Amino acid sequence: MACSKISPGDIPEITSKIIQYLQNDYLALHSCIFVNRLWCRIAIPLLWEDPFSNKVNLPKNHNIFEISLHKLNEDDKAQLNKYGINNESFSLNTLFNYLSFIKCLNTFSFVYSIKKWIGTLSISNQSTQFSNLLNFIPLLLIKIFIQNKVNLHTFEVEISSTIKITNSECLNSIIKLILRNPTFIYNIKNLKFHLNNAILNIDLLNYLYSHCNSISTLHCQKNIHHKNFLTEKYLTQIINPQQNLKRILFEERAYPLTILMNSNCANTLKSIVFYKINFLDIHYLKEVFEQLNVLDSIHFIYCSSLYSIISQINDLTKPFKLRSLFVNEMHTIDSLKLLLEKSGDYLENIGIKSITYKLQHQFIQFIKNYCTKIKYFELLEFDNQNVYPTFDLIKNVNQNLSYISIDFCQFNYSQLTYDIELSSIILQKLGQILPYRLEYLNLALKFEINNIEIFLKNSQNTFIRKLLIKNKIYGESQDILPCIKEYIMKEKRVRYLAIEDVFSSGIRKNLFTLKNEVKEFQLHNIEVYNYNDLFIKNYDYIKEMDY
Repeated sequence: MACSKISPGDIPEITSKIIQYLQNDYLALHSCIFVNRLWCRIAIPLLWEDPFSNKVNLPKNHNIFEISLHKLNEDDKAQLNKYGINNESFSLNTLFNYLSFIKCLNTFSFVYSIKKWIGTLSISNQSTQFSNLLNFIPLLLIKIFIQNKVNLHTFEVEISSTIKITNSECLNSIIKLILRNPTFIYNIKNLKFHLNNAILNIDLLNYLYSHCNSISTLHCQKNIHHKNFLTEKYLTQIINPQQNLKRILFEERAYPLTILMNSNCANTLKSIVFYKINFLDIHYLKEVFEQLNVLDSIHFIYCSSLYSIISQINDLTKPFKLRSLFVNEMHTIDSLKLLLEKSGDYLENIGIKSITYKLQHQFIQFIKNYCTKIKYFELLEFDNQNVYPTFDLIKNVNQNLSYISIDFCQFNYSQLTYDIELSSIILQKLGQILPYRLEYLNLALKFEINNIEIFLKNSQNTFIRKLLIKNKIYGESQDILPCIKEYIMKEKRVRYLAIEDVFSSGIRKNLFTLKNEVKEFQLHNIEVYNYNDLFIKNYDYIKEMDY
């Protein structure tokens, strides 16, 4: 058997590709730092690309404020001292110009991280000093980033959530400062903005369509209740000059699809995500989609009034490549059937929530009949009549299935008669039909020792990279941790683990807070996470997919 040789000159490139694959695995990236200089030089920029990210609660950038604030001029130092912070105590000894690696900025994550850091300085969050710092430091940091020639490739403006942390005046000042320094966002590839009637949005949109024509992902979120022709105008102006627009995400409320007509993206746009869109307000779908020549991925997540676009979809002369369908309201069974008949061969991500058990049963049957390539399956709220068809579905798509989330959604109630019944059925039957490898398994149920032991025994041939357990606790519930240790820790069947106990009183206890237990799992190469940090929301999963 012949094999190709790897020359020494190829090693850095190969190593870089391997470490790039670990981009979202912050613990693994931290480990890479200590291997050798080459690995360190590759890993450090990845760790600092998005230093304010709140995706995972890890101290991957815990020195960013000290490092940044050490680069102040004398006037800014004096102002910081006035607010009670002495930057002379911050370390100067850094191996890299870390700030130059920053590529991503989300306004909410940015100010939220600053708020948390100020909280570590023993300053009361009710004090004037706290609010002054919360308005001063964001502008100061942006100024420092610009001085250090930070060049963003991802820029996300989330107005409502940002001004809940600081205020509209601070956010407005941040936007104005950025717009006065165009190189900061000149080369953005990923853009998200929250539309409303605020003037800062119009200023930003005006700049974006005039200067930024290399956007590959555009994420639009709006809370405008009435039709806003000015918004439509600027959206059209942003989209038209783009030479490489590959993905658009429309979030909440309707967007006029006509903004995509006769644009440059006809031969570049590959993916469209509709999240919580009412399709009653969507017109010209057929005309627009007929123009999109390379569209390969369409996602419907918790959209309403599907029936209103079914005829347009059926009239398309091109395949309708629906990759994701998450349902959370009553749709006519006929509209769901027609949609699956048209697109079932393409569907990869399915979710069912908050629909009647009868409709749920029929929908699962249709999925079994028309969909064979499911990778992500989510079942939220179900009864004992729909459990067994779900098992059949999992067996049918076993070859491709990588993500499973099952939640009986009864955590806001005290003991219910079917808690144990539903959970027992799932835990006693699921383990034996799982594929040999799962990327992600989330089970939110009522766990009893005998049932979880059956599940773990039946699934002993399955490696689960991320295992999440949310356990409903009431009465004299038994501790499941010893069972978890016996079947998971010793056999090394899991890489990442999260366990959360939810009590009828509303109190929650997380394995992540038990430091000795966490260390014990680490000795077996299992990292314990906070449940909410490891939990994957379907919308986030779709947004993170690569195209």
